[in-house]
Amino acid sequence: MRTQRQLKVGEEIRHVLAMIFQRGDVPWPRDFKPPMITVSEVQISPDLQNATAFFTTVGGDRTEETRKVLRGIAGFFRHELAKAVRLRSVPRLDFKADASFEYATKIDRILSEPDVAKDLVREKGEDLVDGEE
Repeated sequence: MRTQRQLKVGEEIRHVLAMIFQRGDVPWPRDFKPPMITVSEVQISPDLQNATAFFTTVGGDRTEETRKVLRGIAGFFRHELAKAVRLRSVPRLDFKADASFEYATKIDRILSEPDVAKDLVREKGEDLVDGEE
């Protein structure tokens, strides 16, 4: 379980990363056309030395390519974090694609299937009696 300090620092880093992406001054490689990126969460280690930023791309396209590029320019983000966040040492950054939205979509699709939906919806006026399924 993460401590209150980890949660606060992670959220602060998430805000700074979001601002960097919003400003648009990321030094992308010349041959890379960056997609719109959203940083959904930053998890930080208990010693505050390592941080993992979970991101999504609009439309979910080119996620793996974007992850590789972000990892390649992680030093830029760390430098920007050093200027924006007051910490004794700036954590090393790692970037990972956030699969939680895809997972939620998959669960929603499964729950919408007719075979499953019939088990979730009760007929009008019908109540389940205790012990009865």
